[in-house]
Amino acid sequence: MGKGASVETGWRGSREGWLQAGYQALIDSGIDAVRIQLLAKQLALSRTSFYWFFEDREALLQALIDGWEERTTGPLVAATQEYADSQAESMLNVLACFLGDAFDSRLEFAVRSWALQDQEVARRVAAADETRLEALRRMLARWGHAAVDADVRARTIYLTQIGYISMRAQENMETRIARIPTYVGIYTGEDPEPREMARFAARLRANPPT
Repeated sequence: MGKGASVETGWRGSREGWLQAGYQALIDSGIDAVRIQLLAKQLALSRTSFYWFFEDREALLQALIDGWEERTTGPLVAATQEYADSQAESMLNVLACFLGDAFDSRLEFAVRSWALQDQEVARRVAAADETRLEALRRMLARWGHAAVDADVRARTIYLTQIGYISMRAQENMETRIARIPTYVGIYTGEDPEPREMARFAARLRANPPT
């Protein structure tokens, strides 16, 4: 078995185990806590076992960044492409992604904090921002919004949601759901139907943020 294997390997642990420990350290304490020795102690593994799966700490950090995109940008882009009968429902798909468990908001916050210390991470975040904005612009354009209008609406949607994450805004589920129809109206110019809101509320309650 060579380096990069992801299955459990006894005293070596697993690649996924090291990754998850890295994610948790990043989320809980920031990038300075993502250290091989600290993670090894947490996992009750030897430091040398780390190198069975990663060449060095930089390789782990690269894997964390790649995983961040998979846990945030990927689900958001997919949400903009979900089937919908109306643009209000399209917007609800996006909000369900942000507010539910599909978009890892805690990891998003941690990576944005990391980006303040690391120019390469900042470049990755900026590229992800543009990918996400473009997905939102395309979604709005499919519903007939002109280019400038779609761009401004996309920015309004995105910057509001990232603001929620960056400010660590706290709202209970009922408050969030109660505000959604107004947000959708502002974002798209179209209010959601009661049946659309009922589906949205059920979806959010079934997949609450972790």
